Amino acid sequence: MRILFYLVSIVTANVVTARFAPLELGMFIIPMGSFLIGATFIFRDLVQNKFGRKKTYGFILLALVLSATVSFSLGDTLIIVAASALSFLVAETADTEIYTRLKLPMAWRVFYSGIVGGFLDSIVFVVVGLSPLGAGFIPWAAVPAAIVGQIIVKTVMQLVGAMILSQGLAYNDRRLAKAAITTVSKG
Repeated sequence: MRILFYLVSIVTANVVTARFAPLELGMFIIPMGSFLIGATFIFRDLVQNKFGRKKTYGFILLALVLSATVSFSLGDTLIIVAASALSFLVAETADTEIYTRLKLPMAWRVFYSGIVGGFLDSIVFVVVGLSPLGAGFIPWAAVPAAIVGQIIVKTVMQLVGAMILSQGLAYNDRRLAKAAITTVSKG
């Protein structure tokens, strides 16, 4: 089920980005799919917890192919598809490696690795895909605002996801502790 959530969140982020105009908040330009990127990092971390790092890279490759196929089929130009694929590969790899190396509770690992992944995803996609270097959708003057806008949204979404995960883990720990106490007292 984790793999399905991971893949669906990636496809949904692509569909939402392709189908809806970016949100403009003051000087910030935020593709609507940015609101879903935090979920992809969290689901990737959950996949890694269940299947390990090596198999997770296989799922990342599958997600990359699926993402690029969906992006192209939705009418994105080849430069946008390539920028999306590159930013996805860089961000997911960074998230995987940071998540693997951090020796912290799971919610903190999810939060920190997702922040770095979101940061890299935003920079690579905006510079390679949206700037004059890529498709030219935004001028160089708008690049910093586009990057910062995405980073803010992805960080907030990552924080919300990590908090939900933390609460779920705490609830599960309390439930297991209560079951253990009940078992011991019956024994």
